[in-house]
Amino acid sequence: MSEESFSISIVLPTLNEADNLIVLIPDIINTLKLINITDYEITVVDDNSTDKTKEVMSDFMDGNSQINFITRKSTPSLPMSIWDGIENSKYPHVMWLDADGSMSGVSIIKILEQVIKNKNSVVVGSRFVEGGGYKGTLLNEKNNFIRALFNVQKSKDSVIAMVLSWLFNKTLSFISESNVKDMTSGFIVGKKEYFLKNIFNKSVYGEYFVYLMNYFYKKDIQVIEVGYVCGTRLNGISKTGNSILQLIKLGFPYIKAAKISSKIDYENL
Repeated sequence: MSEESFSISIVLPTLNEADNLIVLIPDIINTLKLINITDYEITVVDDNSTDKTKEVMSDFMDGNSQINFITRKSTPSLPMSIWDGIENSKYPHVMWLDADGSMSGVSIIKILEQVIKNKNSVVVGSRFVEGGGYKGTLLNEKNNFIRALFNVQKSKDSVIAMVLSWLFNKTLSFISESNVKDMTSGFIVGKKEYFLKNIFNKSVYGEYFVYLMNYFYKKDIQVIEVGYVCGTRLNGISKTGNSILQLIKLGFPYIKAAKISSKIDYENL
């Protein structure tokens, strides 16, 4: 780890993830201690959860100024939850990740170590490069897809969502200008100045990530993929949807994003 000081704002977009936050926030704090990062903030941006998220966050914030909580009043939106966290961040580098517990402290270490070495680059946690894996299964394991399906069946995640997500990602990687292999990651760190409100504001769900990757490609901003093993959801139900129709409908904006990205003037969307 570099001796040069490094500060980071970490954003967790949430909707009914109280049980996962109880595990995830201490995991992140302990991880940052392990790599000697003391200048940090963790901001939970909540889309009006109906569980005990507010109570959980109140306990975390009690006497801890490095933990922040934002309750959104606007229409529920994953991309805009992320943007609200970015906009309110105070450090030069911003990271965000899912709050479902599928992205571990070990993964955070690998990503932060890479961005500390390459401060002008964007680093993406990738399931589809060396060292990566899906639903608790390494890519180089024998029968990895079958093993991943088995892991999902035992978890709170959706088998259908996993299969379609895998297919969508392969399609997006094929038709996008960017050479990033995990086009639906949502696990990323980069300079705050690299992220544009227009990309998040015009997105419906996770397709904001497709726009981002192609925007970085157009701007010659280096994207480094770091392999991590995406686990299964710890608690709660996936927000992605469980029916084939829901998932296919949700996938259309991703395909559109990949097809039109090269023609977009991102600053004037």
